[in-house]
Amino acid sequence: MIVIVDYGMGNLRSVEKALTSLGAPVRISDDPGTIAKADKLILPGVGAFGDGMKNIRDYGIEDAIVSVAAAGRPFLGICLGMQMLFEDGEENPGIRGLGIIKGSVRKFDPAVLGPRGLKIPHMGWNQVTVSKKSYLFDGIGDGSNFYFVHSYYPAPLEDVTVGVTDYGIGFASVIQKNNVAATQFHPEKSQKNGLRLLLNFIQQRG
Repeated sequence: MIVIVDYGMGNLRSVEKALTSLGAPVRISDDPGTIAKADKLILPGVGAFGDGMKNIRDYGIEDAIVSVAAAGRPFLGICLGMQMLFEDGEENPGIRGLGIIKGSVRKFDPAVLGPRGLKIPHMGWNQVTVSKKSYLFDGIGDGSNFYFVHSYYPAPLEDVTVGVTDYGIGFASVIQKNNVAATQFHPEKSQKNGLRLLLNFIQQRG
């Protein structure tokens, strides 16, 4: 069973619909016991880093989420769900992330992007260049397009980057650390390529 974490934020139904279209058994849950026992876990999210972490803690599910990552079972973070894997973020200084990945989440600098005619948020289709082999990219060509909506980007301090996207700067748009993987883009909104990535996750063994 794939469990999608419900912490009151994110497009849960879109992720659920994409997974069920691929034939996967899915459950949306905010129950710590259900989350902790998940065969595979997806942490989605849309919104602010601080709000997301506050909700996770208010719901009492932080330990359950971290336990799945620590147990070696397949784990996928999406967008805000990717960012909260890190230790902290510039969006809400002083708010501690899940700390599963060493590093922080930084804001795109308008002084860098502005002269290049790039707006914040980074919104729309953009390419992902594969920088390291990962099961996530099985059947997906290097330089394929995915759908992004974000103003902040992850800056890992460990060697976990497997996909890079250029938006004024090159940033880690896909990461993988052992069983824990994450995408800054929304695979559930990324049509054929996104569905293939989700299928690769579904087929991943713990």
